[in-house]
Amino acid sequence: MNNNHLITGAGYLLDGTKLVFEPRFRHFVIVPVVVNVLIFLILTALMVAYFNPAVQAIIGLLPDWKWLQPLLKAMAVVIWLAAALVAVVVYGYSFSLITNILAAPFYGLLAEKIEEHLTGQAPPPESIATMIVRTMGRELVKLWYFVSRGLLVLIVAFILGFIPLANFFVPVILALWAAWSMSIQYVDYPADNYRLKFGLFRRAMGQGRYSAWGFGGLTLLGLMVPVLNILVAPAAVAGGTLFWLQELTNQPEVEQFKARLRR
Repeated sequence: MNNNHLITGAGYLLDGTKLVFEPRFRHFVIVPVVVNVLIFLILTALMVAYFNPAVQAIIGLLPDWKWLQPLLKAMAVVIWLAAALVAVVVYGYSFSLITNILAAPFYGLLAEKIEEHLTGQAPPPESIATMIVRTMGRELVKLWYFVSRGLLVLIVAFILGFIPLANFFVPVILALWAAWSMSIQYVDYPADNYRLKFGLFRRAMGQGRYSAWGFGGLTLLGLMVPVLNILVAPAAVAGGTLFWLQELTNQPEVEQFKARLRR
């Protein structure tokens, strides 16, 4: 398998999907799936209830000039399509964010069992209580990273949006950031099982950025699809574990950190 490639990264999610639903792992997936179902129902109900009223409120802000009616109708369609796109992206991000915070301990345990199955070695043992505290704390670290860096990306995208020609790169920048965020989210579970420092983890991920974009991009697309997103998150944990084993564990800095931890 060629490392650091878009197709390789996407393949981790596909292989993870096959792996996570093997009978040996199903009982580690049940609780996260139940959590996902509940969040899916709540978020979907909110989106259905508020999407059209919000779009109509935005359209209502347009000036009611008769001679502009043909143009206004076209603008209304554009606004609706843009709002639908934004809603889908926000839906996918929100679903991922909430489920990952609530199901983080289960995802960490799932990543541990998958790694043990594939390599014959498990991460250093720890109590369930310690794992819960650690994984929840790590989710807050990732949340701060996503919010702080995400704001910078949005500011850059906003500025570029007013520059001719450069504004064509805005969707690309936003798509790459979204894909990178998804990879950071799901590959971090097996990395965190080794207490790998978040800064070191990000540097290691940077060595496989193309795989990260492929893996995260396909994961984000799956999370945007209602019903399918219920199953994508556990599959992404499995895919992230494959990513970790294939492209991160053999990096010198990561190997040294793991060696110190096992002493």
